[in-house]
Amino acid sequence: MAGGEQCEGSTVVSDLINFLNASPTAFHAVDEAKKRLKNAGFEQISEREDWELQVGKKYFFTRNHSTIVAFAVGRKYVAGNGFHIIGAHTDSPCLKLKPVSKVAKGGYLEVGVQTYGGGLWNTWFDRDLTVAGRLIIREEKDKSVSYLHRLVRIEEPIMRIPTLAIHLDRGVNDGFKLNTHGHLLPILATSVKAELNKVVPENGSAEGGVQSEGKKSNEKGNIDSKKHHSLLLQLLAAQAGCKTDEICDFELQLCDTQPSTVAGATKEFIFSGRLDNLCMSFCSLKALIDATSSECSLEDETGVRMVALFDHEEVGSNSAQGAGSPVMLDALSRITNSFSSSNSKLLEKAIQRSFLVSADMAHALHPNYMDKHEENHQPKLHGGLVIKHNANQRYATNAVTSFIFREIAEKHGLPIQDFVVRNDMPCGSTIGPILASGVGIRTVDVGAPQLSMHSIREMCAVDDVKHSYEHFKSYFREFTQLDAKISVDA
Repeated sequence: MAGGEQCEGSTVVSDLINFLNASPTAFHAVDEAKKRLKNAGFEQISEREDWELQVGKKYFFTRNHSTIVAFAVGRKYVAGNGFHIIGAHTDSPCLKLKPVSKVAKGGYLEVGVQTYGGGLWNTWFDRDLTVAGRLIIREEKDKSVSYLHRLVRIEEPIMRIPTLAIHLDRGVNDGFKLNTHGHLLPILATSVKAELNKVVPENGSAEGGVQSEGKKSNEKGNIDSKKHHSLLLQLLAAQAGCKTDEICDFELQLCDTQPSTVAGATKEFIFSGRLDNLCMSFCSLKALIDATSSECSLEDETGVRMVALFDHEEVGSNSAQGAGSPVMLDALSRITNSFSSSNSKLLEKAIQRSFLVSADMAHALHPNYMDKHEENHQPKLHGGLVIKHNANQRYATNAVTSFIFREIAEKHGLPIQDFVVRNDMPCGSTIGPILASGVGIRTVDVGAPQLSMHSIREMCAVDDVKHSYEHFKSYFREFTQLDAKISVDA
């Protein structure tokens, strides 16, 4: 690798580390994406308003602040031309606070959580944990009340899920059976210390959620301190810069406080939480930004370059902001209609001219479990993006779509790998088949290889981050010319 390329690759990796460390939740990942897009000249638009789009311009919108869609309109775009899309997801398996999280037993204050997605829950034990997410805050100005969405993240570790000592469970190393209901409650504090550290307001009440004598804590819509520990509410309010009785509701999850880092004896790995799938979200986002950054980058583009980062992939994508919702089709329809005054079937034509790269992390070969991979399909770290195949359409790849993606790699000397799950093992799935069947768009399923998928702490290779970014950037720049040479349904 030349010196300039090596420097650029190092920048991509350090940029990913910063993105990961800024994104403990899907809400934070979208917020970080928004900042980067705005800095790159993308204009925020709203699904609640009319769109007045122009060729050569760049835009983005969010839904629920956990899904984000960004796109750049080519200067030669006309309604009916295709969309060149990379889709990924912002969510990862985690533990989310229950609507009533207040648990007290054995002299401890614990926090009730529910499992989100298919996590390796045993990896959450003995970690330094905190909480992050969003608050709904009541704000009162000039006798007028409004309700604000505000992101929150407590930086320091405030809770832990301790394992049971081996002396009290001698057979634990022969097979620990985790009970997700009883074993996964994090300890926030001891009851004695919590009582001593209660904030006492001027009216003398020791309960942080009580406003004043004779008034119920939820009289003005604020969150009920009977549902959540006052100590936790006080920490959240202090971090958000509000009062506890201004917190109306929240969506919070546990997250590890250990930062993402470049690691390994030769600094070849990335150790981090949420690589699945923030790594692909970052690479696709950065590729779009850099493929549309110069004055001339959209000059000859006839299509629309787009990145769509969805929430709720880990639980099936069936939500208003998931890939199973109309968000993708809505975006394609509104962009097409913005450049057309007729009622002709331009959207249907545009979809058939479009292409989707479904980007979700892939399973690298594990040296201690070699038999878990089919012998001819063993993706390696440093081996480049993995094209995922499945005859039963758990992945949406076919010969045409894999050829297109492979051709881009070959032109730029980028490594590429193939993956098929063993016939005697179940196959996971992605947003690829959901969007392919729901929208009718040609799709290839790909992903960078990683280990420890769905652990609280995952790992991938530095080189594969660089390969992914370069591959996605080349796809945005060159798909229009390549697709014009392909004939299938003629």
